[in-house]
Amino acid sequence: MSEASRPILCLGEAIVDLICEEEAASLGEASAFRPHFGGALANVAVSAARHGAAAALAGGVGDDPWGEWLEERLAGEGIDLRWFSKVPGLETPVAFVTFGPEREPTFAVYGDGIRAGIHSVESRLEDAVAASSAVVFGSNTLVGGPERAVTLRARDLAVAAGIPVMFDPNVRPNRWEDMAAAWELCRTAAAGLFVIRANLAEARGMTGLGADADPAECAEAMCDLGARVAVVTMGAGGVLARGEAAGEADAPKVDVVSPLGAGDAFFGALAAESARGGWTPEAVVAGLETAAAAGARACERWEAVG
Repeated sequence: MSEASRPILCLGEAIVDLICEEEAASLGEASAFRPHFGGALANVAVSAARHGAAAALAGGVGDDPWGEWLEERLAGEGIDLRWFSKVPGLETPVAFVTFGPEREPTFAVYGDGIRAGIHSVESRLEDAVAASSAVVFGSNTLVGGPERAVTLRARDLAVAAGIPVMFDPNVRPNRWEDMAAAWELCRTAAAGLFVIRANLAEARGMTGLGADADPAECAEAMCDLGARVAVVTMGAGGVLARGEAAGEADAPKVDVVSPLGAGDAFFGALAAESARGGWTPEAVVAGLETAAAAGARACERWEAVG
């Protein structure tokens, strides 16, 4: 397989987001829910593909109608599904999503499909990593022991082979019993990475620098953890990168409907631009503007990917 045809391997979840497309302070106040494609790494894969990169998703869903629904949409986006399974007997996970007045999403996730989906990749992990131009993962597959082992094994295989690894902490407090343990796992996972991308709150939590820490200081501290380039997104405040290459980009002004999936859209676009530029730190910085535009566009709709 030529280098240009090797896909960006996104290791993680695909789920169904059932979204209340109006403000609702709680599930009980929601009048209706509409199904949308979701899952952080599935969103990243779709965003990367839409920006011209070959992208694969490693994971799984249930062998049920919702799993079929997700698989059809992934295939329609041109995602490489060699490492994606429909697991017999598994119920595809579903997330009920509501938005309060501040338009920040609240999730109620049903089903244990993330763990089983990642476990379904385990026996083919070496082949999946070896066939890829880069590996992308997030913190959702670090929560439980079995999926954490698979995720960190993929990370280790890629680092050992010199394959670029990109990590988005994307820590969701409702999934973690111990936030200190979550941040420690993220710090441990940073060694040897090509890129870490975090929003400002995540960057402050991951580095332990505190609620008033400067974004550039946080990015530099994430590089000290082992990343070649650290990217900090600041919503309407734009984005900056530090490390082996440094730069900044403004965020386009948009009318925000919801921020759901904005970080995923950003990260997928950044991965695609990095691939286009030959996986160099300079290519990451050159891709900041395109990635910021992708993240901004995602805020103009209810769902993570349109």
